[in-house]
Amino acid sequence: MTATPIGNLQDITLRALTSLAACDLILCEDTRVTRKLLTAFGIAKPLKSYHDHNAAKMRPRILDWLREGMSICLVSDAGMPLVSDPGFQLVRAVLEAGLKVTVLPGASAPLAALALSGLPSDSFFFAGFLPAKAGARQRHLHGLRAVPGSLIFFESGPRLAATLKQMEGSLGSRNAAIAREITKKFEEVRRGTLETLATHYAAAPPPKGEIVIVVAPPPQGDENLIDPEAELRRALKFSSTKDAVAEVAALTGLPRKTVYDLALGLKNEGDHGQE
Repeated sequence: MTATPIGNLQDITLRALTSLAACDLILCEDTRVTRKLLTAFGIAKPLKSYHDHNAAKMRPRILDWLREGMSICLVSDAGMPLVSDPGFQLVRAVLEAGLKVTVLPGASAPLAALALSGLPSDSFFFAGFLPAKAGARQRHLHGLRAVPGSLIFFESGPRLAATLKQMEGSLGSRNAAIAREITKKFEEVRRGTLETLATHYAAAPPPKGEIVIVVAPPPQGDENLIDPEAELRRALKFSSTKDAVAEVAALTGLPRKTVYDLALGLKNEGDHGQE
């Protein structure tokens, strides 16, 4: 696994250049993107695509090539492989086959955004892209409310304003930062509360480029502000009683039996109201 620049080509490491020049084959998401990188440094190597759509078909072939003694580099279009791409399935398959895996670290958009954000970096959780559907996105965000660290997300420009607004509703009032086009000419970092950031991007044209959202951890003692009944009412709209109880128990730290009894009370209340 070899990290590649997330924008500025000068962020390539010397070790990465040596490895790319010495390997027998390079696996990449988009051959056009990787070929531009190689051309910039005068490297010519065979390229094969490895992405979500062909990963299952390619993995057996890749294992055969490794068994034959080939040296293969896995890269993503930008940054560290395995971050929001199918590379972890390949690494797992290689390890299960008893073959060697190593990593050449380098640029990483989530870590760069965290460093730029000015938010706590001693503990963090990378959540990648949120689900596309609003209901699933809301459930996912609620499940992250109690994470005791900064939250890091990828997002697209057209969805940014709506996502920030939903984050405010699900995570509460928190500071956040939007990092865009990191290491590139038009790098931009905007900081503020989720509310002010949502208002800004709702009034502005959708931002272009690669976007990372960093959200501050919950305030100290915030877990005591979570209303189990309110959380259950929300969760029961989207999930079965069993799943809703599990979600709220994890979020509040209450025993499942306590949450289950509360859920039964809410359901009985609802049944009574319909009579």
